[in-house]
Amino acid sequence: MKIKRHSAALAALAAGTLALTACGTDVNAPAGGGNPNLNNVQVQCGTKPVSGEGSSAQKNAMDVFARDYSIKCPGQNLNYTKSGSGKGISAFTAKQVDFGGSDVPLDAAKGETQKAADRCGGNPAWNIPMVVGPIAISYNLPGVNDLTLNADVLAKIYQGQIKKWDDPAIKALNPNAQLPSMDIVPFFRSDESGTSANFQNYLKTATHGAWTNEGKTFKSAGVGQGREGSDQVAQSIKATPGSITYVEWSFPRNLGMSIAKIDSGAGPVELTPEAVGKAVNDAQMKGQGNDLQVNLDSIFGTKAPGAYPILLTTYEIVCSKGYDPDTAKSVKAALTIAANADPKEMEQAGYAPLPPAFKDKVLGAVNAIS
Repeated sequence: MKIKRHSAALAALAAGTLALTACGTDVNAPAGGGNPNLNNVQVQCGTKPVSGEGSSAQKNAMDVFARDYSIKCPGQNLNYTKSGSGKGISAFTAKQVDFGGSDVPLDAAKGETQKAADRCGGNPAWNIPMVVGPIAISYNLPGVNDLTLNADVLAKIYQGQIKKWDDPAIKALNPNAQLPSMDIVPFFRSDESGTSANFQNYLKTATHGAWTNEGKTFKSAGVGQGREGSDQVAQSIKATPGSITYVEWSFPRNLGMSIAKIDSGAGPVELTPEAVGKAVNDAQMKGQGNDLQVNLDSIFGTKAPGAYPILLTTYEIVCSKGYDPDTAKSVKAALTIAANADPKEMEQAGYAPLPPAFKDKVLGAVNAIS
């Protein structure tokens, strides 16, 4: 199934179900045509619609969650607006939405943690990592369908130190490949992007500081070409022999493009849900209690065999306490259903399913909302 068709179908179904008038019920309907994994999940549905805003990276996942919520809790709806992580945090702290979606957790240094606590009636806000989005290294190299790269090579490509596909550093990682003497054409995001921020943090961590740039604006030392949005980046790779980029997994999957394996020191690792799940399961946490902030450096710098290291996590930012009772019930129901999304459907939409042990932590945090 093509990703765009899949997403469009989900969006249409979500739009139809979201048009229902919220009548409120604690009765859990069977999944029916939706997610069969929810048949054994019991939630208290509440009577208020749930609203969220923020990261565009999780929009397709939110379409899945909204459909499942409307089926499991008849008459209920989940409305999510993709506006970017910063706007999602601002909307949450301003009490405009019930939860914010962000590709980075609340930043205490920017005052976000305190503003969120004020919004929650003096109670802490929690960062709950609900969506895991792998970042693919996609390339267009005629005649080469199996390619392995590592952080050092990627950094040197974007620093202009490696310019040809038959460079000795690439040959060393691909001794059996017929690498052409072709110019490398790097593409990157020209707009501010959580994908750029996480890719640059990966390069910085995995190269032990040889890559020095960070943040949502990509800096390539004057090398390569910028494109706005992931769709334009992916289309540019497809149209340009010799090109390479970093992009959310769903785009090269949808376009049938090649994706490089990553060697972090324990051998090449293909981007698969299992490989991403291993990296997430092994990740360290830096939040306290149910504030589940993932230490992404522990993923970016992993040398664990079979772990794919380049990814981003999108957090649902919620009040630990401070909602009115019925809003708390509705938020808990919606996020419980989200955490139990069908793994196959999440993969088709371009995400990695939550691995079981990690999912248990997420559900524990959601259940503790009051």
